[in-house]
Amino acid sequence: MDSLVTTATTDDIRALGARVAVLPVGSFEQHGDFLPLTTDTLIASAIARRIADDYSLFLLPPITFSCSHEHTAYPGTVSISARTLIAMIDDIATSLRASGVDRLVIVNGHGGNYVLSNIVQEANTNGPRMILFPGKTGWTRARETAGLETNHSEDMHAGELEVSILLHVAPDQVRPSYKTGDHVADERPHLLVTGMPTYTPTGVIGYPSQATATKGTALLASLSSLFKPHLSKIE
Repeated sequence: MDSLVTTATTDDIRALGARVAVLPVGSFEQHGDFLPLTTDTLIASAIARRIADDYSLFLLPPITFSCSHEHTAYPGTVSISARTLIAMIDDIATSLRASGVDRLVIVNGHGGNYVLSNIVQEANTNGPRMILFPGKTGWTRARETAGLETNHSEDMHAGELEVSILLHVAPDQVRPSYKTGDHVADERPHLLVTGMPTYTPTGVIGYPSQATATKGTALLASLSSLFKPHLSKIE
């Protein structure tokens, strides 16, 4: 696996001269018995590195702990509060501005980080400065382009999409049991109240058996292409 965390030096960033930074935000939460706790962080980092490389942006290291409270019942999950995540991103954006980088792309790898939308909306009240990527529409289009068999609702967690990306960027982190890990829980009306255990004993909701590295490659390529019009809004 190539490094998904930046190894750039000060001289590298000076030569790059980018005014836009890319911040991956992942999580440290259960992903069944076949994906690591860092899955969302690895995915966010892979997307962030791809768009940073493709568009010559300043890649930042990832935020690994985020709002994973719906996964608390499973061993290994670690969460931080929404207010802590808000403070972290605010501090990062403030520090970047002090060094001349006044635009920020937040790449979110965890669907439970609802507060990121509010952070970006607030940041843009006085003019375009921040992007949250990918959104639901972007993920849907990337799924279609990559030929995934499932949609976002039925393939919510540790399923076809997440396993495919990791099979592409970090295959050594995927255990063989993903091939028999499918779990169906299409109706989840009380997820925010009772958390994931109400709907899945394994921690999986989706179809990991449908995953392939080829789909993961296509997903990243599609997301990079879809990112271009978003970037144009803050450049």
